[in-house]
Amino acid sequence: MAAEVEIGRGKSGRRAYAFDDIGIVPSRRTRDPEEVSVAWQIDAYRFEIPLLVAPMDSVVSPASAIAVGGHGGLGVLDLEGLWTRYENPEPLLAEIASLDDIRATERLQEIYRAPIQEELIGRRIEEIRAAGVTVAARLSPQRTAQFHKAVIDAGVDLFVIRGTTVSAEHVSGRAEPLNLKQFIYELDVPVIVGGCSTYTAALHLMRTGAAGVLVGFGGGSGHTTRTVLGVAVPMATAVADVAAARRDYMDESGGRYVHVIADGGMTNSGDIAKAFACGSDAVMVGSPFARSTEAPGRGYHWGSEAHHPDVPRGTRLDLGTIGNLEQILHGPSRVADGSMNLIGSLRRAMATSGYTELKEFQRVQVVVAPHVGT
Repeated sequence: MAAEVEIGRGKSGRRAYAFDDIGIVPSRRTRDPEEVSVAWQIDAYRFEIPLLVAPMDSVVSPASAIAVGGHGGLGVLDLEGLWTRYENPEPLLAEIASLDDIRATERLQEIYRAPIQEELIGRRIEEIRAAGVTVAARLSPQRTAQFHKAVIDAGVDLFVIRGTTVSAEHVSGRAEPLNLKQFIYELDVPVIVGGCSTYTAALHLMRTGAAGVLVGFGGGSGHTTRTVLGVAVPMATAVADVAAARRDYMDESGGRYVHVIADGGMTNSGDIAKAFACGSDAVMVGSPFARSTEAPGRGYHWGSEAHHPDVPRGTRLDLGTIGNLEQILHGPSRVADGSMNLIGSLRRAMATSGYTELKEFQRVQVVVAPHVGT
């Protein structure tokens, strides 16, 4: 346990680290990057790359989910986004890309006031399924009870319950909270749930029977939760803490392995490599894919936090477009900032450290080197 640091006479806290604060240590033995495997398997589903694209309208449409699946990854469709509120959201996506910054949040709130159409949930899932790729879709904890049957009936493979912060024990005097343990037990599909950022919260989520736990608040570069709510846990520490919960839960459960998925806070290939070094099994990213030509956001990026009707905790970012999905995932890269060839860079980081499998790479040595990424 890290030592407590005195903030003042009446308050202490742990020192926590972001990905920018740590560095991966190369080893005495190196490997050929071509001999490195970055394959990932969760439940019955195997992926050639350990990468999920976040359920955000700016990066995942049915078409882009199919494209990501074709490259060996997993695109997660947001079932509370534009694709389940509108028959054809393309004109609205174009409008969002044309808004000035002053008008953007208010107009996003107006656009997302349209009701979710249950019939469209099934149609979008079936559209992805028809392409022959693994289907993953997301609901928030607040809407899971209402819409989960439509999701299961449509044939989803992986069910993602994702919120800014998800707990196994939500207390409310206004409505019956979602009983995650009972809900997951009754489903016939594996569930990935999150986000969380502490050892204790992760352990409780693992005990619900989830196949995977998301670490982080989601939204990454597009969220303003720290500014609006003051809530923040640096990702390197959060991932390492949740990885410790995974280890202890394995002992507690007699060997059940729950996947740790870093979610948000990774804007370049170095961040992704450091997430695995801290203990992730896979990563969920958004902004790197918002810059692809296939992204529905047309170079703009926003998450569900950005259009919250009462307390928006995100913003629409203008990231621009730098290349197609193939270039962003596998190169070749035309820039030296880690925004392209994400998988090639991960392979090289593993090879430089002497590892050929992701689970082995979780044991790589790291150092604290503040702002090593700058």
